[in-house]
Amino acid sequence: MLSHLIGKYPPYLILICTVLSFVVPYTIYKINHYLHQLGDPPWKIAEKEDEQKNEKNQVKQSKDNTS
Repeated sequence: MLSHLIGKYPPYLILICTVLSFVVPYTIYKINHYLHQLGDPPWKIAEKEDEQKNEKNQVKQSKDNTS
């Protein structure tokens, strides 16, 4: 069934769609990240920094506990 569907489309169309299936979501992700850098309020930036510190501490504690 799959080989029947693939045979109907030209190879270049399959290649273009494959590339676009990666490029479009990645571009949207990067734009979203950039917009968050520009538009996040100061209190939200402070929250993110606190969360990152907490995550690092949790990882460090879990490594210490396993040793």
